[in-house]
Amino acid sequence: MPPIAILILGVFVVVLLIVRLRLNAFVALVTAAVLVGLLAPGVPAGEVMKEIAQAFGRVAGGIGIAIAMAAIVGECLMESGAADRIVRRTVAAFGTGRSSLSLVAAGYVLSIPVFFDTVFYLLVPLGRAMSIRMGGQSYVLNVVAISAGGSATHVLVPPTPGPLVMASTLQVDVGIVILVGLVIAVPASLAAWLYAVWIDRRLGIAIREAPGLTLAELQQVAAKPESELPGFWTSMLPILLPVGLITSSTIANVVDKGSAFARAAALWGDPNFSLLLAAAVSLFILGRHTRRSLAQLAHSVETAIKSAGVIILITAAGGAFGGMLVKAGVGDYLGSLAQGLGLSPLLLGFFVAVMFRVAQGSATVAMITSSSILAPLVGPGLGFHPVYLVMAIGGGSIVGQWMNDSGFWVFRTMTGLTEVETLKTKSAALVVLGTTAMLLALAGSKVLPLV
Repeated sequence: MPPIAILILGVFVVVLLIVRLRLNAFVALVTAAVLVGLLAPGVPAGEVMKEIAQAFGRVAGGIGIAIAMAAIVGECLMESGAADRIVRRTVAAFGTGRSSLSLVAAGYVLSIPVFFDTVFYLLVPLGRAMSIRMGGQSYVLNVVAISAGGSATHVLVPPTPGPLVMASTLQVDVGIVILVGLVIAVPASLAAWLYAVWIDRRLGIAIREAPGLTLAELQQVAAKPESELPGFWTSMLPILLPVGLITSSTIANVVDKGSAFARAAALWGDPNFSLLLAAAVSLFILGRHTRRSLAQLAHSVETAIKSAGVIILITAAGGAFGGMLVKAGVGDYLGSLAQGLGLSPLLLGFFVAVMFRVAQGSATVAMITSSSILAPLVGPGLGFHPVYLVMAIGGGSIVGQWMNDSGFWVFRTMTGLTEVETLKTKSAALVVLGTTAMLLALAGSKVLPLV
């Protein structure tokens, strides 16, 4: 079966099982992965389940510890009232009508040194708490606002892996990529935020039950007087600690790579280790502020781990499905198709990245693969600085998020939205974000070519 037919069939099966038959997402994704594996020409039938298990394990191994530790941090932030303290201070600073902009700004800044999924795990409790403070309203706006800011810098600004590899592959100075990326990421994230404002009013979805504290428990936390809440900087510590540690590792690796300090920073700057420390700090804050016993703290940890397990299973299943699409040759087919259309370099880079994103689910893989395909085009005859090609590919890599992407399931599970609602909200907002980034790169290449 041709790769494009396998892709269409895989999409149809996932949508049918989840949306129409209401099958559990984990079971549906694994089932679709099996079907794609059986149809993949390069995978023997006897190796299909082994390949699926390996792809599942790679995703779970990459995100499992981070998700579990971040779930503990989120649970403690909510139970201690730390998240509510942060929300109250933010609302006071931005004003009630513009409080969601603070989530855009937080995601924008934190996703520069930290992988976006980690940032979302840390900020989603704040978005939920903010909606509670608003009477359960503006829920879609708040959770999509986190994605608007964080996704922009995740695909446009080093040192996140995708932009960093693109800079190397296309031979662009990393400093220039950072500067141009920071500039383009601002209007791109604001465009996605404006879409979030519109779709929130259109759908009118109130806050939903999701892993973590129940809505009743969130209401109890939100009703506490400020005198009973932790201090602002104490509340921020579990969020700032992993961000600071990961950032210090990145800086050390750039400034003094291979030194003893850089090797030590590689340990504390590892997302798994830094989030482990953040979880320990958040438990300490919860225990000290609420005077809970060790047994009560253990119960909070157990609750967080249970909710994290669901997220890990569904996320890893989505990664396995995407991995089998790659095995079926879908990515190679789409890349060849785009090159054959004869598009301009910027549009070609954008659409190739979109197709790779749709085919296998990972924005980072889409960026790395697309930049490799476009690398031969970089030269004196390009007509503009290749940094704009980095921006166009980065914009394309964020477009087309659907059910084969682990981030789709993280968002859907942690917000309590349905699959269709996730497509209408976050996935659509990322289309706006990525398209805006591409148009800005196109405009920049004409107005300020930098050559």
